[in-house]
Amino acid sequence: MSKMIRLATMSLVALLLSSCATTPQAPSAVRSELAPTGKLRVGINVQNFLLVNKERTDGQYSGIAVDLSRELGRRLGVPVELVAFDTAGKLADAVKSGAWDVAFLGNEPARTNEIAFSAAYLEIEAGYLVPAGSPIRTIAEVDREGVRVAVNAKSAYDLYLTRNLQRAKLHRAPTVDASYELFVADKLDVLAGLKPRLVMDAEKLPGSRVLEGRFSAVQQSIGTPQGRPAGAKYLREFTEDAKASGFVAKAIERHKVPGVSVAPMAADSSSGLDSTRGRSTY
Repeated sequence: MSKMIRLATMSLVALLLSSCATTPQAPSAVRSELAPTGKLRVGINVQNFLLVNKERTDGQYSGIAVDLSRELGRRLGVPVELVAFDTAGKLADAVKSGAWDVAFLGNEPARTNEIAFSAAYLEIEAGYLVPAGSPIRTIAEVDREGVRVAVNAKSAYDLYLTRNLQRAKLHRAPTVDASYELFVADKLDVLAGLKPRLVMDAEKLPGSRVLEGRFSAVQQSIGTPQGRPAGAKYLREFTEDAKASGFVAKAIERHKVPGVSVAPMAADSSSGLDSTRGRSTY
């Protein structure tokens, strides 16, 4: 009997050691950079319903970005505080005030001077919605003189279109909902947005169409303020592990999120960015 107890004890110890090995304790330099206050302050964009949901029962946030936040906090060994913003632009701008230590938002070039990003963990297609009777049939036909495009200001796809549209004119609204309202009220020619949301908008607008294809494959990344090299490196590694282990895929399935997919592994995981892809973000 004592031999059996010893064997069982040894097996339990081996199991515990194996478990610890799969999730090593983050170095102190990483914790001091990502959680300088003793807790991980995570910025989230509650407007992006694909990544964050506010449950009506108890007011708690849930979603893919929240799951990743909690997993990151668990690995760092610190509590998580979610810092909510109602637009992507406000979330990005808040890096200047030090309101968050880590944020879930798009890795857009205009933001990289102040934010160090991981590679994408998630991709979402961005496209166009046109009203009933529109002569516009393809993505390429949008960028023409006289075409007016409604867009959510300071979203990453707004930043992308600002760089890439040569002839069409952007009409900006402060939120996603407001961009749809602007599109309808002012009878604009095109509404730009994330395709899962555009599909929902099309259901409210008889005769409208979501154009085939995409103008961008939006990428969601994890960022931290520039000047935190150990923290930025850890976020790159965490993101790649979350994809490789199936954590992101399981989160997508658990929350039943349509129109999103796990981003490919980074071409250069040491840099955290796949520079060959040329994709925009939300």
